[in-house]
Amino acid sequence: MLSGLMNLLRACFRPGSEGFSRTGSDAGGRQDGLLWYKDSGQHLNGEFSMAVIQANNLLEDQSQIESGSLSSNESGPYGTFIGIYDGHGGPETSRFINDHLFHHLKKFTSEQQSMSVDVIRKAFQATEEGFMSVVANQWSMSPQIAAVGSCCLVGVICNGSLYIANLGDSRAVLGRAVKATGEVLAMQLSAEHNASIESIRQELHSLHPDDPNIVVLKHNVWRVRGLIQVSKSIGDVYLKKAEFNREPLYAKFRLRQPFKMPILSSEPSTSVHHLQPHDQFIIFASDGLWEHLSNQEAVDIVQNSPRSGSARRLVKAALQEAAKKREMRYSDLKKIDRGVRRHFHDDTTVVVVYLDSNLVSRASTGKFPGISVRGGGISLPHNTLAPCTTPTEISGT
Repeated sequence: MLSGLMNLLRACFRPGSEGFSRTGSDAGGRQDGLLWYKDSGQHLNGEFSMAVIQANNLLEDQSQIESGSLSSNESGPYGTFIGIYDGHGGPETSRFINDHLFHHLKKFTSEQQSMSVDVIRKAFQATEEGFMSVVANQWSMSPQIAAVGSCCLVGVICNGSLYIANLGDSRAVLGRAVKATGEVLAMQLSAEHNASIESIRQELHSLHPDDPNIVVLKHNVWRVRGLIQVSKSIGDVYLKKAEFNREPLYAKFRLRQPFKMPILSSEPSTSVHHLQPHDQFIIFASDGLWEHLSNQEAVDIVQNSPRSGSARRLVKAALQEAAKKREMRYSDLKKIDRGVRRHFHDDTTVVVVYLDSNLVSRASTGKFPGISVRGGGISLPHNTLAPCTTPTEISGT
């Protein structure tokens, strides 16, 4: 059976290394087949490395790193913003977040004249409301956009603190040095919202006590209402507003009984961490990485390798594990084209942010020139939604 599958896949191998990257504004990122990467860059508080591997026909992962002023009036506070947006059902929501979330954050930071959890929550809410307006406007022409959504992981480094906000199952992991032993241990910073986690299933049951099917084990995978793995997201409006859970939405997404309260939430889990001198780096990644590597495995790879190219090394390690699980060679996996590649691994985005304790502790000023980098993807006109194709069953990430 495996040989037959491989014969099918050989017909789908790429004849060449055509690229599908954004160009121009991506501050020097490079493309190698389906891999986009920026091996090294400088942010306000240290260095960073970034990589994206595409598996879907259209890249559903979006990502960005912004460093400099975090307010609209450019007067401060100053810091670094990291965003990982793992879309599902299509790329529309993750692209929308990439275009709007940071701008909302800068607006609310200007209003409060400081960074806070409240600022980040307001930015998430404004982004959610903005995408809901897009869905309402597109509904008559492109109703399937109501079944498109995205996880959303954000980190903000500002004035010696690290703010984390998360919807879905992307993950932020800190590498923290232990003085006594010299080891660097993994410390997970983000809370995840996936129905595979028992506490999330219990939370859903408590929120929806009258719905016996709020979580369903389907094909050996726990799904909310049998449809989606994540319990929190931006978008997925068909599970938040009943008026978008009807024809002409595809029947597979329509619930038999109308719902009175939103099934999914857009309220992020948040936390604040006061950075210490022994905090070495933070790995931000979509779940495509964490499906194949443990937190400590990822931290060990970063710690034991040069800083330049660390994100690309993590992506390679995950793909090598994906190939091993399918009993195939990594070199063969790399030849499989987008679309077919999704049967072997997900779109995967990794950003490694190094922390220079001298720069983190020093009072931020406006002297840093500022950077803005977005992860690779298919280039489309600004603010243009991709056509909604017939969705397959949504995995949630």
